[in-house]
Amino acid sequence: MNSYKIGVFSEFMACMYLRLHGFHIMRRRYVTGRNTGRAEIDIIARRKNLMIFIEVKHRHDVLTGLDAVTPAQSIRLRRAAETYIAQTKWMGDARFDIIVVTPRKIQWFRGVI
Repeated sequence: MNSYKIGVFSEFMACMYLRLHGFHIMRRRYVTGRNTGRAEIDIIARRKNLMIFIEVKHRHDVLTGLDAVTPAQSIRLRRAAETYIAQTKWMGDARFDIIVVTPRKIQWFRGVI
């Protein structure tokens, strides 16, 4: 399998994991636009009054997955989330999470970006 297919599969697994935890998937692969300095948000999910913006990483170990989210990427993700919140007029809470998918498990890190 190539890296694109692995990424899509990892995002699918992360969506299933979030659904098992009571979240409704609002959007997948949300992009604010080309050449805007913004990023793609892998998953946007909601449960009650909480909206979470999730970056999904597939790596061989959890630490490498966490290290893969750079400070510059974190800034772009926040800007993209701000755009989504403004477009949808969301008034609830928001959080940024990372889900790392490894060959043996799924690890969810809440509020890390």
